Amino acid sequence: MCGIVGIVSQEPVNQQVYDSLLLLQHRGQDSTGIATADGDQFYMVKSKGQVREAYRTRDMRRLLGNVGLGHVRYATQGYATREEEAQPFYVNAPHGLILVHNGNLTNTRELSADLYNVDRRHLNTHSDTELLLNVLANELQADTSGPSLTADQVFDAVGRLHERVQGSYAAIALIAGHGLLAFRDPFGIRPLVLGRREGANGDDEWIVASESLVLESGGYEVVRDVEPGEAVLISPDGWMYSRQCAKNPRLVPCSFEYIYLARPDSVMSGISVYDARLRLGNVLAEQITSEIPAGDIDVVMPIPDSARPSAMQVAQRLGIEYREGFFKNRYVGRTFIMPGQAVRKRSVRQKLNAMSTEFRGKNVLIVDDSIVRGTTSREIVEMARSAGAASVTFASAAPPVLYPHVYGINMPTRRELIAHGRTVPEVAAEISADRLIYQTVDGMNRAILAGQDHVTELEQSCFSGEYITGGIDAEYLAWVEATQES
Repeated sequence: MCGIVGIVSQEPVNQQVYDSLLLLQHRGQDSTGIATADGDQFYMVKSKGQVREAYRTRDMRRLLGNVGLGHVRYATQGYATREEEAQPFYVNAPHGLILVHNGNLTNTRELSADLYNVDRRHLNTHSDTELLLNVLANELQADTSGPSLTADQVFDAVGRLHERVQGSYAAIALIAGHGLLAFRDPFGIRPLVLGRREGANGDDEWIVASESLVLESGGYEVVRDVEPGEAVLISPDGWMYSRQCAKNPRLVPCSFEYIYLARPDSVMSGISVYDARLRLGNVLAEQITSEIPAGDIDVVMPIPDSARPSAMQVAQRLGIEYREGFFKNRYVGRTFIMPGQAVRKRSVRQKLNAMSTEFRGKNVLIVDDSIVRGTTSREIVEMARSAGAASVTFASAAPPVLYPHVYGINMPTRRELIAHGRTVPEVAAEISADRLIYQTVDGMNRAILAGQDHVTELEQSCFSGEYITGGIDAEYLAWVEATQES
């Protein structure tokens, strides 16, 4: 999971990209980068860490031009600690290309071999973004000669890229002298939204970003989502071209975006993230009612922030008092997307504090968005007990995470998933809860998809074990487990 943004403006774009990345910081905290284009000249700054600490005034002054893109990284391929794997990535031919990517490619072994043995391209990192960039560059090279480049040539290249690449990808690229290219995988697993506003001179200005809140904050009108398999090309002077480049596109957005990843004030594929989380709470309340006798719970508490809408609805549906018992330190990042179990465990206590007056002597129902590794959940239950809770029931607004997620969320191995190979009572014992209630897969689908007919299915492989892109089998998962750590 990463956050990406690309802007074509009539004014210098550096500050606009920076401001957009601040709004996408929740999608990645490992590193960040900005690149701009002034004519056929590129400028780029990237660094480890978060947006506010990565850029200095001198860096911003270097980022000249009216076309630009930016990235915040949460590492799912390669290594979070290596600054050379921070995005964007650059190749000088054809024309000059810079690219950022949100997602995870699943056929990296085959692509790496082909790029080396057939395409004669050198890779300098283990990042799948560098792979994606070189595939795009190679396909553009195959269809162009001389300095000219047409929209049809770009779209043909993206079409061939779709045929070679498997996995999830929403990508934005700068093409020197030709503008900004954005494209999305044929399943639309990772989000990408297109916006427009009128510039000071009356011409169109354009933006593509991971979440709609970025558009709204910048005063852009949300035009639409970039469709699965679609490519959008925007010239430096604001002309927009688009084409469907995949043969059999199918919209299957990631369910985890609605459960946890996205900000609640975003709309993805026409579905309000906040409304989806409210509905997840409604359906979870039904499950709780079926498993716990009335009167066994005194108070409902959320784990801030992403679980708050669901917890509010659980309390309302159950007719039980809603209280805020955990208070969050806003200066600690999201523990789920921190690299390494030890770091996550330490950060839970730094991030949350339990107020004893809200817990003492009460039978508490704690609602969280999901339980992945159990590290956070275990620490939270212990905090509630230390604060004086008489009993602790833990509820997850998401179903049990049973299988690795290979499409851009860092849960690559089965052994780190607390629900894998365990019954619900066994998971409850592992996190030291008196009782544990999970959302069902059917309940999750009903909640997220309710009230619309544009999206009819969700990418939910980590709950169901069904991988929609193909090529994901036992051998592949074993290879991932042997080569990747979260």
